[in-house]
Amino acid sequence: MKKHENDLVVFADGSSLGNPGVGGWGAILIYQKLDEVIELGGNKAHTTNNEMELTAVVSALGYALNSNAPLHIYTDSRYTIQGATEWIYRWSRNGWKTSEKEDVKNKALWQSLLELIETRGKNTIHFHHVHGHVGVPGNERVDDIARGLAEGSKVNLYRGKLSQYGIHDILTIPKDAEQKELYKGRKAGTAYSYIALIDGKVERFSNWADCEARVTGRSAKFRKALSLEHEKEIIKDWGVTE
Repeated sequence: MKKHENDLVVFADGSSLGNPGVGGWGAILIYQKLDEVIELGGNKAHTTNNEMELTAVVSALGYALNSNAPLHIYTDSRYTIQGATEWIYRWSRNGWKTSEKEDVKNKALWQSLLELIETRGKNTIHFHHVHGHVGVPGNERVDDIARGLAEGSKVNLYRGKLSQYGIHDILTIPKDAEQKELYKGRKAGTAYSYIALIDGKVERFSNWADCEARVTGRSAKFRKALSLEHEKEIIKDWGVTE
């Protein structure tokens, strides 16, 4: 697992209730060297999931434009990653037309992203794909922000010290192979349990709705466990002895 001590790390995600429908986006910027965390988020009445995914990355990159630290962006949107690293340059050369001579969807956002990449420097930005809903803490949090804002819920966006941030394992990013195994387990069936760490105590739930209701509005850690062994690993990672 990469340590990222001197890097600026971004998690970004988007959500839409219907496609199109009302949507939201969330992003977290983490700079371990300065002990800093900044959460960003927003919503839109009529949008698509891809637009919100892209908006999250553009917003975070725009916010981080004056930082010269190496930037690592983690997202579960392959659309955003492929667009930012491959398609965007071909579209720009072709007058923002696809290979089928159609207008590129979300053109204004892609144009903004290209300008931000070129301004900051392409070689300073690194995109990483993470699997959604497999327990990557940063990805889970931005998903919560995006989904909450899409639903019209009040979402408290944190800005302050990393050492005081409620999600203490925010920079824990499992290796890709581990994420794939967790993803296979998620696809294969229901969760073994949902667990939360609240006020230093582990609580277990049989379904996500009960877990979500318990942790909403609290400074808590929460994960989906795919087996008893996975549950034990999560609790161990949290540094808790039951």
